[in-house]
Amino acid sequence: MAGAELDLVVERARPAADGVVELILRAADGAELPAWEPGAHVDLELRPDLVRQYSLCGDPADRTRWRLGVLREPGGRGGSAFVHDELADGVKVRARGPRNHFALHDAPRHLFIAGGIGITPIVPMLAAAGNDWRLVYGGRTRASMAFVDELVAAHGDRIDIRPQDETGLLDLDTLFADLDAGSLVYCCGPEALLAAVEERVPAGRLHVERFAPAELADPVRADDFEVELARSGLTLTVPPDRSILHTLEDAGITVLSSCQEGTCGTCETGVLAGEPDHRDFLLTPDERAANDTMFICVSRSCSPRLVLDL
Repeated sequence: MAGAELDLVVERARPAADGVVELILRAADGAELPAWEPGAHVDLELRPDLVRQYSLCGDPADRTRWRLGVLREPGGRGGSAFVHDELADGVKVRARGPRNHFALHDAPRHLFIAGGIGITPIVPMLAAAGNDWRLVYGGRTRASMAFVDELVAAHGDRIDIRPQDETGLLDLDTLFADLDAGSLVYCCGPEALLAAVEERVPAGRLHVERFAPAELADPVRADDFEVELARSGLTLTVPPDRSILHTLEDAGITVLSSCQEGTCGTCETGVLAGEPDHRDFLLTPDERAANDTMFICVSRSCSPRLVLDL
């Protein structure tokens, strides 16, 4: 599930907007990079203890380079500051991926809604979405919105640029008033925007990507549960105050992980039996109902025992 391990070098780092840096990465050995599709992201291992996920926003047909756009978050946990301050031209960085939990699905029509740096996974979708689509792109100010000139030059009046200081907040009620049954909505941006869109669009027609977790209800089970590891033959007890991932780590079992918030997909694990309490922000309702995979950094169990493909 984790994708390839790659040694990359920064070919170019330059401002893309106020507070946003554009990174162009290539393989350190000049090799071709792994293929990817719109919506994919990669993990950057900035330090051994600092791994962050960033969306690919270049051309999927170009296997020589990857492009990322990274917003500096003054109140963040250090990842964006490291990217802005340390990843200059020529600097090497370790990467893992790509992975895609925000894939573009075929539909007669697509409506894309981006808020701020949420534009990054949507940029490559536009060329792949067919002939009937629209992008509404909001941000604090025009100067803070990355890739505006590029998008308008490539797509013209299909792009609706909505800086908040010029036009106010996005009028979602009007935007969705004439949304027809054949449309799929793709949205990425701050949590307030995602929550507002989720209130207005049925789950089966909406795809969102979160950069940070939303608030969760309490777990279904307040007590212990067991996880049986089918391949290793171990059975472990997961207490209420420990995640499945941390319980495995306590037992000396290594599973790749990154965000530990249910947003990146690194720790995805197959479920062979039992009913997970899905607490991630990646699986669709149908994928949750299938109960054949889960993200063990945050998800727990509805049943007394889970059997995992580990």
